[in-house]
Amino acid sequence: MDISTADLYDQHGENLASVPLQFQNLGGHTAFTGPIRTIRCMEDNGLVKSTLNSPGDGAVLVVDGGGSLNSALMGDMIAGAAVANGWAGVVINGAIRDRGAIAGLPLGVKALGSNPRKSAKDSAGEVDVTVEFGGVAFRPGAVLYADGDGILVER
Repeated sequence: MDISTADLYDQHGENLASVPLQFQNLGGHTAFTGPIRTIRCMEDNGLVKSTLNSPGDGAVLVVDGGGSLNSALMGDMIAGAAVANGWAGVVINGAIRDRGAIAGLPLGVKALGSNPRKSAKDSAGEVDVTVEFGGVAFRPGAVLYADGDGILVER
């Protein structure tokens, strides 16, 4: 991404929603952008794994894990699959694990924190539905912009 989120907001203002939640930058790329794909799940990463093991075509996966930090929704193996399949980034309203390994991957990753505990693997949840957190709606196909300042979403 060649332009900062602050500059984008200055140019486009209210056409972009600014996510107020303070996500941590945990991937090897701090800045990333792409069309949104979504998952809603709670302490179960089965859908995250299957989605990131499919072609990403430069998309950003937004995972609404309900803000739970009880278990990780992505680890280094799933993040590695995201890189191999061409995903630009992952935003998780929840936790990841394997922070050190993920920090070395060429992938944008923002999450609330980390927890070494594994999640369930039942694939419970929904894919490609509008999810909302931090007062911002993440619609499949809308463009997400992220950098060290935060996250902007096309309205």
